[in-house]
Amino acid sequence: MRKIAFYIINLFVIGSLWSCQGDEPTTTSIFDEEEEVAETEFDQWLLHNYTYPYNIAFKYRMEDIESSMDYTLAPAEIDKAKKLAKIIKHLWIETYDEIAGVNFTRAYIPKVIHLIGSAAYEDNGMIVGTAEGGTKVTLYYVNQLQINTAFLNKYYFLTMHHEFAHILHQTKNYDPEFDRISEGSYTGGDWYNVANTTALREGFVDGYASSEPREDFAETLAVYITNTAEFWQSQLDKAGEKGGPIIQEKMEYIRIYMADTWGIDVDKLREIIQRRSKELDSLDFDNF
Repeated sequence: MRKIAFYIINLFVIGSLWSCQGDEPTTTSIFDEEEEVAETEFDQWLLHNYTYPYNIAFKYRMEDIESSMDYTLAPAEIDKAKKLAKIIKHLWIETYDEIAGVNFTRAYIPKVIHLIGSAAYEDNGMIVGTAEGGTKVTLYYVNQLQINTAFLNKYYFLTMHHEFAHILHQTKNYDPEFDRISEGSYTGGDWYNVANTTALREGFVDGYASSEPREDFAETLAVYITNTAEFWQSQLDKAGEKGGPIIQEKMEYIRIYMADTWGIDVDKLREIIQRRSKELDSLDFDNF
């Protein structure tokens, strides 16, 4: 058997050499790199407003390596990506510059922001934002962008402030007594079956906050700072005599944690966000 194999190999080699005679050599490689995309004025603007000052890669061209293969997704439209880039800088990044200083923002802000034009749909709803290990934020539904506070909070900034809260408490943890306030009431993976009205009465700002303590912490902070004082009070009123005091107790733990650990006054932070939200109409979305 070894001889037969040897003959077959030799015949194959001879045949291969014969068939190659007369072929012209080629300089084209199957491993040639993909053609580079031409740099635009917007790319330069991103370098000077995201990469150089904060070391953030703002990826508005959808990349397979950055995207989940579990969904059929569409890339972000360029005009929507441009607008959202300016809004994020004004309403998220520069908010933390103002309250805690640019060095704080540089140190803790996620280093990749990736935009997706469409939403990612699952059986229990629509994913509008994800975060990975405190280093990357992916924002979906960009092609439906509307420049009003309600839309921006619902689809982007509630998620972004929520994820930033995770980065902070994973860096320096909050008082573990917070976890015991609603101990025994968390719903785990069934949180999406909890209506917000029900969650409020149980002492959670919304259904997602009822999933587990860390999500409760991040969601409570995010809801507090992205909404007005009037909205917050209306939620406490809906929470009633049972849920209201629980939410207030949680917020007090968060208030102390942010002040003592990071030197951030959450009420001042909320004021800055509300003021900057009103300034969106004055942003120049045409020049980059």
